[in-house]
Amino acid sequence: MPQPDSEEHIQVDTSDEDSLIDEQSIVESNISITSSVRDYCYENGRRYHAYRYGQYPMPNDEEEQDRLTLMHHAFKLLLGGDLYRAPIGEPQRILDIGTGTGIWALEMAEDFPNAEIVGTDLSPIQPKWAPPNCSFLVDDAESDWAYIGNEPFDYIHARSLGGSIADWGQLLRQAYENVKPGGWVEIQESETWVHSDDGTCKDAVMVRELQQKLEESSTKFGRRMNIAPEVKGYMQRAGFVNVVDDIYKCPVGTWPKSPRLKEIGRVGKLILYDSVEPYSLALWTRVLGYTYEEAQAFVKKVHAELASSTYHIYIFFHYVYGQRPLDG
Repeated sequence: MPQPDSEEHIQVDTSDEDSLIDEQSIVESNISITSSVRDYCYENGRRYHAYRYGQYPMPNDEEEQDRLTLMHHAFKLLLGGDLYRAPIGEPQRILDIGTGTGIWALEMAEDFPNAEIVGTDLSPIQPKWAPPNCSFLVDDAESDWAYIGNEPFDYIHARSLGGSIADWGQLLRQAYENVKPGGWVEIQESETWVHSDDGTCKDAVMVRELQQKLEESSTKFGRRMNIAPEVKGYMQRAGFVNVVDDIYKCPVGTWPKSPRLKEIGRVGKLILYDSVEPYSLALWTRVLGYTYEEAQAFVKKVHAELASSTYHIYIFFHYVYGQRPLDG
């Protein structure tokens, strides 16, 4: 498994010819998936879950499901194909909070056929078919958990919840209460801020404006999006021990010299491109007072910059995991 690389300087491939790609190429590179959605409503041309409508600013339509699949791919690529960082051994009960399309839970069910996997989400967009050891429930992770039973979980996982949780302290306290003593909780999050080793991120004018507006709007909305750097502290305050924050650089574009990072960067650029509209549309119109047309105009400017960019930016991905004390 690749080791955390947040301190390593990424070498630039000066012969890279893939950094300049047109917008159509980005769109056509997306992965298509299908899923069943039962309850939803429309806003600004995007589909959102109907369960507690307005609480979560991200859509749940097929475009968003494609983006979530790409995110899953990126989280795995950074770990060399692995699904987690915590030393979980052979868990018998696993919970996936905010399971989305269910792809992580389904793959864990394959890797651990003797374990019971439960995935929960506000949107019922998971496949109708699942292996016998995997099930999905519609549930709100911010409320009292509906699936609390007499037997706690060995491992609790959550990913990409930034922007959807109002009280991270409460979320992790519930996780602490529902994981076995000695069990592990892992939160995987990507930052919304971009960085560079050579200072070229200052040239990403529209991307930087995007991240500033995301910080402003998501904070006003009450569900801050760029939460990744703070998860470790929340976990420690909830009572977890042996807390580790493994940080990896995800390049945006094919500019790295390393073949491994070049492939990750190809996916990273697709993810950032595809994240602009779903990240901003609801927040811009609900919180910042933008009209739909103004929000779309902003999205187009960011897309144009990403399609023609040659700067060497990356995003930090955090894999934060901690253990409930044996005597806790």
